[in-house]
Amino acid sequence: MLDREATIVMNMIPGIGFVRYTALSEAFGSPAKVVGVSAEELAQVSGIGQTLAEKTAAFDWEKSLNDELELCDRAGVRIITLHDEAYPEVLRTLYDPPLCLYVRGKLPPLPDSAVAMVGSRRMTQYGARMTRMITEEAVAANYTIVSGLAFGVDTIAHSATVEMNGITIAVLGGGLMRIHPQENVALARRIVETGGAVVSEFPMMCPVSRTTFPRRNRIVAGMSKATIVTEAGVGSGALITAKLAIENGREVFAVPGHADNMQAKGCHKLIKEGAGLIESFSDVLEAFGVGIGGYLPGFETAENSVVYNPDSSSDLSSDEQKCLKLLGESERALEELSLVTGFDTGKLLGVLMSLEMKLLIEHGADQVYRRI
Repeated sequence: MLDREATIVMNMIPGIGFVRYTALSEAFGSPAKVVGVSAEELAQVSGIGQTLAEKTAAFDWEKSLNDELELCDRAGVRIITLHDEAYPEVLRTLYDPPLCLYVRGKLPPLPDSAVAMVGSRRMTQYGARMTRMITEEAVAANYTIVSGLAFGVDTIAHSATVEMNGITIAVLGGGLMRIHPQENVALARRIVETGGAVVSEFPMMCPVSRTTFPRRNRIVAGMSKATIVTEAGVGSGALITAKLAIENGREVFAVPGHADNMQAKGCHKLIKEGAGLIESFSDVLEAFGVGIGGYLPGFETAENSVVYNPDSSSDLSSDEQKCLKLLGESERALEELSLVTGFDTGKLLGVLMSLEMKLLIEHGADQVYRRI
């Protein structure tokens, strides 16, 4: 048995995580050399204990591996282990990296092109609206959306992305044969069809549980350049994701809500603790330094200020000119602009995002755009 195969099996044995996997591999020389070791010898390794040692020694390594690989083959799933070059480097830096990634679909470059969208399962209409708006703006700016395929914010973020033919990654809290909630099975299929991926660190038939969701959250945060919380109560799992993002050196942003809305308390807590307050994805881009300080053509700097020069080499496209002219007449809501221009939402958001980054227009949480 090869090291990568032994790693797949060790990932299937309940109780063996990265720390114990590392301890066993170092104690016996490699993951493959753990195969066939007696329970007595295994129990001598620090952190293993008698119960786990007996379970590991009695585990049917060969049959379990063959059954898992056969199941993956039938489901169109590939397994990427710590021993594979395809393993995302950004996850290797986690304090507790997943031993394996089960992937259906295609993983895009990470993390610079990706942001996590997380929040409450029980959204208000405001939370749903803000989640959709920020997701659509992020997709228009060519960012990958990472989320957890749960009800609420996750579902809105994934759905908005696939509707715009953007790339999104769904990280599951269970095996890929146990997609939860079942209502999102069709959405998971669409994610793959539009060039994204459904991912899990758990074996194919592993059910979801209270312990698996927090582990899922560290991958969501780890895959992303930043985590955006659009709406969350103080007990929301989204706050765990935000905490993990901070611990791993990622940026965190939160959308403010009404002071008397319990579903906004978590976001307000994050903002008080230093998370960036955002009203649109433009705020995230500004924090990243995109479109500011000469990152885009057409900008000139003068004494630390940034001014867009429309007469420069980056002349406005005909679509940009059309939108800018309309906004010069009066401020307009997104739906009205779509109706007047005849552009679909995806195309329109891309044009508006470009104009915002050129500091020619702005908009608020009401999705009403105005010329600066």
